[in-house]
Amino acid sequence: MKIDIDNVSEIFGNRLKLLRNEKQFSQKQLADKLGIAVSTYANWEQGRREPSIIDIYKIMLALEIQPNDLFGAD
Repeated sequence: MKIDIDNVSEIFGNRLKLLRNEKQFSQKQLADKLGIAVSTYANWEQGRREPSIIDIYKIMLALEIQPNDLFGAD
């Protein structure tokens, strides 16, 4: 699978939103679990900003997922 480097933030944001919805969390609920502002989380989903590596780890713990789930790798 080839990924367009110019769209990595958008791809990540779309994947994050999909996983959040699968777990039936609102943006606010997940932001609260992560200890961040809802606006920060929303920016991640919208591809405006990227989470730090620590935030990515927290996302995986909060959603109870593996790295491949989050990054869409096979």
